[in-house]
Amino acid sequence: MPLKDRVTQTQQADDHDNVNLVGKYLTRLIDELDREELRNLNDTQRRVRLERRLSDLLSLEGPVMSSGERSAFIKRVVDEALGLGVLEPLLADESVTEIMVNGPKTVYVERRGIVERHATAFSSDAQLMQTIDRMVSRVNRRVDESSPMVDVRLQTGERVNVIIPPLAVDGAIVTIRRFPRSFRLAELVQLGTISEDAVLLLSACVRAEFNIIISGGTGTGKTTFLNSLSAMIPETDRIITVEDVAELQLQQPHVVRLEARPANVEGKGEVTIRDLVRNSLRMRPDRIVVGEVRGGEALDMLQAMNTGHAGSLATVHANSTEDACLRLETLASMSELELPVDVLRDQINSAIDIVVQLGRFPDGSRKVVEISQLMSRRREPYVAVPILEFRHEPFVHGRPVTGEYVAHPVSPDMQQRLYEGGESVPAAFRAGEVA
Repeated sequence: MPLKDRVTQTQQADDHDNVNLVGKYLTRLIDELDREELRNLNDTQRRVRLERRLSDLLSLEGPVMSSGERSAFIKRVVDEALGLGVLEPLLADESVTEIMVNGPKTVYVERRGIVERHATAFSSDAQLMQTIDRMVSRVNRRVDESSPMVDVRLQTGERVNVIIPPLAVDGAIVTIRRFPRSFRLAELVQLGTISEDAVLLLSACVRAEFNIIISGGTGTGKTTFLNSLSAMIPETDRIITVEDVAELQLQQPHVVRLEARPANVEGKGEVTIRDLVRNSLRMRPDRIVVGEVRGGEALDMLQAMNTGHAGSLATVHANSTEDACLRLETLASMSELELPVDVLRDQINSAIDIVVQLGRFPDGSRKVVEISQLMSRRREPYVAVPILEFRHEPFVHGRPVTGEYVAHPVSPDMQQRLYEGGESVPAAFRAGEVA
């Protein structure tokens, strides 16, 4: 047998033994402690009590361990008893942006845009289900055969999706998306996500009340970019954010945050994004920021942009600028109003000024791949003219993506509108220079 396979086998055997040992001492710990007493303690006191008792058990009968191994073992057992078990170290790792559990024995994580398999695993289906129950019960939700799918947001901000058997054939599936940290636009320039000249242009467009759609596929950083761009909204404006799960972290003083609510176990009490968008129009907003447009609320948002709520921002799931316009058209048609396609196109052409297209590359990096001005008017077919493009070099496996941002002159109409809004056009977009 090759050495690599022997090492892998040995590691798997060690992991299995360690899991069994954790299970053994977890059972001992739970059996010996007074549960009623634990209920009267806060989280910190409860953890300290369990750590002390487990330390005593290990001193009396435990296997030989180094001090570091002993501390790690105690933490793992107590995490199983009180926290989220094997997921706790992953949640504590700030480099992990997504955790994907595909049944008890398979865990993947995303770091810096790259998905990789992680060595951790649950001891059994029962342990995984216990962890899921602990997660969802903290936010007063439940998941079982009668309700086998659930979306929740943990108190620490992570977004969790759970789907269990019989819908999930190979065991319960858990997807945890970490709460994205806020980036300033200057930081995105340093990361190579966008050029400095493009930041100047988009910042001017936000201040001059252009309606901007941020488009991109899964994992391209739409919410992160929306949060960064929204920082350019003047502090004097009243901003209302509408999200399915509250992730935006606006720093302006006059921000009202609205979050949708799913139906309860009886199927009642649902409040949709569309309900919130409609209600936000009665709240005297200067700007409306929609975390992601994904249904009939698209029509309400477009009508708001066309009726005095200029300068609004939203994201949409699409793989190109043209796809973003077509998707908005499709979503707007999902409302109860049966409007002809040419009427919906008129709404989009009138409402949307700028589309920012994001992309994710093989090296895990996320970049603005195109900024376009929607030039079509009335009921014309969509005409999106690029004013910034990222032109990348041929991809080489294992190497960072390289390329350059190329700027194009903006239209006279856009220049005039920026000037009327008290903004200037960056030189790169007047002369078509490389940004």
